[in-house]
Amino acid sequence: MRYQGPAPQSDQPACTGILLTNLGTPDAPTTTDVRRYLKEFLSDPRVVELPRLLWWLILNGVILRTRPKRSAAAYRQVWTEAGSPLMDISLRQAAKLQAQLNQTVDQPCKVVLAMRYGNPSIEEGLEALRQANAQKVIALPLYPQYSATTTASTFDAISAVFQRWRWLPELSFINSYHDHPDYIAALKTSVLRHWENEQQPDKLLLSFHGIPQDYADGGDPYPQQCLATAHALADALELTDNQWHCCFQSRLGNKEWIKPYTDLTLKQWGSDGVESVQVLCPGFSADCLETIEEIGEENRDYFLESGGKHYQYIPALNDDSEHIDLMVKLIQRRL
Repeated sequence: MRYQGPAPQSDQPACTGILLTNLGTPDAPTTTDVRRYLKEFLSDPRVVELPRLLWWLILNGVILRTRPKRSAAAYRQVWTEAGSPLMDISLRQAAKLQAQLNQTVDQPCKVVLAMRYGNPSIEEGLEALRQANAQKVIALPLYPQYSATTTASTFDAISAVFQRWRWLPELSFINSYHDHPDYIAALKTSVLRHWENEQQPDKLLLSFHGIPQDYADGGDPYPQQCLATAHALADALELTDNQWHCCFQSRLGNKEWIKPYTDLTLKQWGSDGVESVQVLCPGFSADCLETIEEIGEENRDYFLESGGKHYQYIPALNDDSEHIDLMVKLIQRRL
């Protein structure tokens, strides 16, 4: 292996690098680009913990032959003139975080955006920080709740890049912030802001992305951290037990995932006579396909077709000022 040394930095002052990461997005809503993205995503052993040969046959023989076309159609529904919603929002988050750090931190910081899958890659992000003479790197994966499928996978990608570097910067890795007071406060503000314009619903549904049940059984703390977030937010909003519920969405395949399921809950509520529901997805730091299309459209139809009357999705924190302030505080603790 040929190791990379530090970049020439004779005229470059030292800085602290901030690697802001999220899951990723296809480059375009086309079958080809979606297939490339899904192949990288679903090939990650942190995401699918099946024997590699068996999963390779399933992935390449079945999934990548059928799913990219359907997924590309869904991506086209959420794509905007600015491109992928996740990418557009993430770029705004990075720009606002850089501006806020410039105003509040008394040392030079360089914010770089990277995606675990797709572009810009973790490798590209770290190389940009190396070129900026970052002597320390603070990695902030924007997953409030830790999971091996997301947070640990990001660490794997960072480690894989560092294994090829001759010189390594100091690394600080923020692995969760599910119960940070400012995170809960930002979620509370988001909900109350929505309620200023819309009537408070019969039920507030807090929907988190799911993981397979056997991952949780194996020790992944994700479900417990999601529940901790949900209870903290419900307490902050002073909701009674029958005014809110916590569920899990986006399951894939036939195996059991952590419950209760978002779609089945909404169908049941509609048939039980619940008239109004609002859904917030606290595990998503930026709106994306899973919030805009899956929650905003698909699950809306499930509820209304089952008898519900009013359904609304409350947007993610995105680039709200409270969200950026939270990121600054998370970073300041590591400076």
